[in-house]
Amino acid sequence: MDEYVASARSHWGPRFTANGVPAADFARVVDGLESWDDWCAAWSAAASIHEDLGIEALDQGRLRSAGAHLSTAAVVYHFAKFVFVRDLVQMRAAHDAAVRCLDAALPHLDPPGERIEIPFEGSTIYGILRKPDDRAPHPTVICVPGLDSTKEELRATEELFLDRGLATFSVDGPGQGEAEYDLPIRADWEVPGRAFVDALVARNDIDADRIGVWGVSLGGYYAPRFASGDERIKACVSLCGPYTFGENWDIMPALTRETFTVRSRSKDADDARDLALTLTMDGRTASLRCPTLVVAGKKDRLIPWLRSTAATSCCSRTATTAAPMWLPRTGTARPTGWLTDFERDRPAAAPPNQRAHDDPGDAVAALSGLQLQERGLHRAQGVGMTESGEGAHLAADGT
Repeated sequence: MDEYVASARSHWGPRFTANGVPAADFARVVDGLESWDDWCAAWSAAASIHEDLGIEALDQGRLRSAGAHLSTAAVVYHFAKFVFVRDLVQMRAAHDAAVRCLDAALPHLDPPGERIEIPFEGSTIYGILRKPDDRAPHPTVICVPGLDSTKEELRATEELFLDRGLATFSVDGPGQGEAEYDLPIRADWEVPGRAFVDALVARNDIDADRIGVWGVSLGGYYAPRFASGDERIKACVSLCGPYTFGENWDIMPALTRETFTVRSRSKDADDARDLALTLTMDGRTASLRCPTLVVAGKKDRLIPWLRSTAATSCCSRTATTAAPMWLPRTGTARPTGWLTDFERDRPAAAPPNQRAHDDPGDAVAALSGLQLQERGLHRAQGVGMTESGEGAHLAADGT
């Protein structure tokens, strides 16, 4: 087994299965692999089984089963192309299959999804909108994936928000998914972010005053950068995102560096590293005015927690109203409840004198109207927050 397959086996199992890959598929495919060169083909073969089951269910009129099989096929095809940048033809075929399967699944999901295409700088960026069953207009969370994540990977995350009454808009921005072929990675995510918000606020079924953004991994940089440049974003979650992506360059896995080099259209690794250093919140935190939850996992092997947005925001004491959450026993998590409470129950905008507080937990409480104890949220020595019932806890000593 080569080092790339060994690394994937060691690191990716929880991520794959949490996002919809059957555990049996992960074990069967990865255990049978010896060379990274066979990764995409092996996972595509596994995905095709689910696609065939979905097509059969469609033909037989079993629409709910069809949606389930096809959405599973989409995420398995997605992980076939995931960071597989050595053979771009093979990668593109797997990605096209992921998009095809999700598009076929959308009408049969519960709730169903709607594909949205947004013209952007001579090309197109994409999103999948899903809305809960309750009465419109809906508070909405824009879900931003990471370096080589895509909207096809986010069904499980969407369900957590949808179950709590929030609509979801999972997107492919520059360097991601369907947009990656024409639009390279860029630092100024407030620019594509505005296009996503413009698309939402133009609709009658979306509450333009209750739009938040959630981002994971590199998306955990994109989300606060986005929110810092668009006042229409009313709440932000940065999950395991970097403060400056390039700071971690030398300790990143080789697959991550290779993928960033390709997705950013860099000439070589040195050029990619220089570009990665421009993906930073330096000079932006003072513009991040909305309540913001920043999360870091102390066992995160990609974005070390001491270099994360969470740690930096806590230490810098900028005007940002940030509440950091440090998870001592995890790599990543899904802190949905905080954003759900904010989006569902947020009162009218807080007066200006409530926009800055010495304690980040108090800032979130004041700006969002949350009563921390009543909502099951508990502060630990004024440093962090955790939500009971979500499986993430911060010790009182911060460890």
